[in-house]
Amino acid sequence: MKRLILMFAVAIVATTLQTANAQVSLNINIGLQPNWGPRGYDYVEYYYMPEIRTYYHVPSKRYVYYEGHNWVHRKSLPKAYRGYDLYRGRKIVVNEPRPYLRHNVYQTRYVEKYRHDNGKHKGWHKEKGRKGRDRD
Repeated sequence: MKRLILMFAVAIVATTLQTANAQVSLNINIGLQPNWGPRGYDYVEYYYMPEIRTYYHVPSKRYVYYEGHNWVHRKSLPKAYRGYDLYRGRKIVVNEPRPYLRHNVYQTRYVEKYRHDNGKHKGWHKEKGRKGRDRD
């Protein structure tokens, strides 16, 4: 009986140590974050930019956006978004693997919010020849 109690106690201690060890791990990628990213985060997996419906994967330094019928990973934004000011545009920190696979959640949560500001988005420059309207 004593042996059974001792084995049970050892199992509990081993489980507790494994749990404590897992809670100590720390991720930091401050040096990898782009200059245009929000400040104050030790770790960022993705930024979501709702105005252009694009994600930026910090570890790989690639933009993720929907092109054709697929999500693509590119080093630069598509031509349609080249006028977008990354420093001024809204960025949402997302620390979840492949958030673009749940894009409907992020689009609903963030894009709709910005449609109610009279079409004015901080990230877009005024386009010449459009009579002062912001680019959509």
